Amino acid sequence: MSENNLITDNIKRILGNRKFKAYVRSFGCQLNVSDGEKIKGVLKKIGYGFTEDEREADIIILNTCAVRESAEDRVFGIIGSMKKLKEEKPSLIIGIAGCMTAQEHISEKIRKSYPQVDFVMGTSAINALPSLLLECLKGKKFSADISEYDDFSETVEQVRESSFKASVPIMFGCNNFCTYCIVPYVRGRERSRRPEDIIREVRQLVNDGYREIMLLGQNVNSYGNDLESDISFPQLLRELNKIDGDFIIRFMSSHPKDASKELIDTIFECEKVAKHLHLPLQSGSNSVLERMNRRYTAEQYLEIVDYIRNRDPDFSITTDLIVGFPNETDEEFEDTLDIIKRVKYDNIYSFIYSRRTGTKAADTEDFISESEKSQRMRKLLELQREISSEHYKRFIGRKMRVIVDGVSKKHEGYLTGKSNEFIIAEFKGDISLMGKFITIEVTDAMNWAVIGRMI
Repeated sequence: MSENNLITDNIKRILGNRKFKAYVRSFGCQLNVSDGEKIKGVLKKIGYGFTEDEREADIIILNTCAVRESAEDRVFGIIGSMKKLKEEKPSLIIGIAGCMTAQEHISEKIRKSYPQVDFVMGTSAINALPSLLLECLKGKKFSADISEYDDFSETVEQVRESSFKASVPIMFGCNNFCTYCIVPYVRGRERSRRPEDIIREVRQLVNDGYREIMLLGQNVNSYGNDLESDISFPQLLRELNKIDGDFIIRFMSSHPKDASKELIDTIFECEKVAKHLHLPLQSGSNSVLERMNRRYTAEQYLEIVDYIRNRDPDFSITTDLIVGFPNETDEEFEDTLDIIKRVKYDNIYSFIYSRRTGTKAADTEDFISESEKSQRMRKLLELQREISSEHYKRFIGRKMRVIVDGVSKKHEGYLTGKSNEFIIAEFKGDISLMGKFITIEVTDAMNWAVIGRMI
């Protein structure tokens, strides 16, 4: 019997026959959500059930995000509010996991300033959760494990939030060290999972009825660089494409410096790989890109776009953009707007730069006012709304295959879905269609979605 199984058995003996409940809340990116599902898997194996009401919980675990300081501030506010819960229920166990706690100074701050917290756990220490929990149950006042492990918790069962969409991390960490980003410091260097483990997991998910597989990594394009086996990300996609079944493969995120022609060719040649690429630009200015340490130029980025558009002008491209990077000039901002006009993105995820302690950019004195950054953001969003409204019209009159994934918040009686191109579609339909592939004919286009009728 493994050490973790022995620990789990000890915990079960301490808990007895009572049905204990866990409240797990994940913040931030899809990798964090996937980690939260693994945390639930560990707790399920121990014997915990789950609740959406923290007041009913016997253990609360916050799986945190550290990308922005505002996210950390929000979590600290929630931790502070849990002091009352602990007073009302002294047996309550509170744990803080994720990217925040991977920073040693944050872990120490929690230990010193938030006595209601029983343990902290780093991003790669999910397998250590039973040990931490056992220490708490035995009366230890505070436990911590923020070590970086290469173990990817391959044996941990995930309690997935969806019955038809599944996120599958293929690698962890990042080697890029963009000057605004904290990820390499909280998730460590790039570590790729073995291809046979990924293929086995995806095959099992498809056999279990999952229809959308999202491959995750900070930079999926560099998958395999650290493995002894000679496999690249495009080769992995081709192997997954061979799996029998009716499903779609998506992935994010791709770093432009590693987005090869081989990757683009693979997307077009694999029928199960979505015809969509999320390609974070961050800025259209070469001088800003250099200050960001992005290691590509606007011209090189556009070469990738042109290679895609020459094969299919309608191919869907989305991006991330940062507005107001320290000392961004009007001219540099205009360079970003020029690329938006040139590429015609289907969607953008844009953020006003916020200083992040621990990153190189945080040490730069910034002379741009917050009001100026807000004005630029409004201008950028207005431009993108105009482009999306016009660009989505290309689908009117066409048939579109979508996977039904929700209920419309805007139109009563309508469902929502995502197309192969990752375009949001809304259409009339019954909730029984959830998780199924359907075909619609697009009848109208908005600036955020298309409207259609089922065929």
